[in-house]
Formats: sequence, structure tokens, C-alpha cells
Amino acid sequence: MPNLAVANQYAKALLDAVAKPSSGIQPEDALSQIEQFAEALKSSHEFHTILLSPAVQHLQKTHAIGRICDMLGIHGYVKNFLFIVTRHRRLDLLTEIRQRFQALLDESMGLVRAGVSAAQPLTPDQQAALEGVLARITGKQVRCGYTVDASLIGGAAVRVGSTMYDGSVRGQLEGLRRRLTSEA
Repeated sequence: MPNLAVANQYAKALLDAVAKPSSGIQPEDALSQIEQFAEALKSSHEFHTILLSPAVQHLQKTHAIGRICDMLGIHGYVKNFLFIVTRHRRLDLLTEIRQRFQALLDESMGLVRAGVSAAQPLTPDQQAALEGVLARITGKQVRCGYTVDASLIGGAAVRVGSTMYDGSVRGQLEGLRRRLTSEA
């Protein structure tokens, strides 16, 4: 839990910085650039080792971050943010910081994210209809991430925050099984 609080502080500080018109970068672009950097960190064992090792001097870490940021075209605000996170030895929290930044950004834009698992791929019309229903339920604009889970047998299951809406055949069969066993 303390890590989540720390990640939230860093995410809030970055959002406050990039939300200013004078920053020269949109918050959505900052999020994308953090994701690019995190992917580079994850994909290179050597880069990961250099940045997270306490044996490597901060100046060397800063140099490595600067080079990667320049190669990726990362904005100065985001690059400086990464320098600060590294100086405070919080780079290991980058995933949590990115997640909290996205949550704060979504909140500021009146958005809510939903995870949708369907037994088979949904058509664009089905996706639009589902997003419309979720928008009415939540009272907010909804962005969905879609996955296919054949074990659902049919239908879909939707998670919005901590709320689960299960319209799958598997969920209905499980509910029926619970009712039948509780009456016996």
C-alpha cells in the first residue's frame, strides 16, 4: 500500500506539470511516452540492470535515460520526470506510476475504463452498443479493452473498476449451480 501512495504522488505531480498549457505536451502524449520508456526498460535486460542497480552511479543512469529518451523522441518534461524518479530510486515503481497517471488522467477527463471478456470477438456495432449501455450505467464516457475468452461459452463479462457484470453463459450456469446447491 505505501508503494501505491508513492506512485500516486509521482503520477499526480506529472499530471499537474503536463496539464499546464505551457508544458508543450498533452497528458495523453506523456502517458504514451512513459509507456514507450517502460517497454524499452522491460525489453532490454542490460538497460534494466543499469537503471535499477544501486551499484551504478546516478550520473551514468541519467546519461542512459537521456540517450534512450532522445532515441524515442521523449519530451523534455517526461525525460526530466524520469530523471527525478531515478534520482529518488523509484524507477521500480514505474508500472504503478503509469497506472496511477492513467487513472488520474481518466478521472480528470470524466472517463472510466472497462475490461470486456467475450466468448468470441465482438463486432464494431456490438462494441458500440455495449459502450453505450455502460455509459448510461456509469454516467461517464467509457473506454473498453476487449479480450476473447472461449471458456465463457457465450455472452460477455464486463469489469468496471471493482464492479463485475457477468452476462456470460458460464456465469449464468454457475449462478444456477449455486442456487441449486444452496436449496439442497
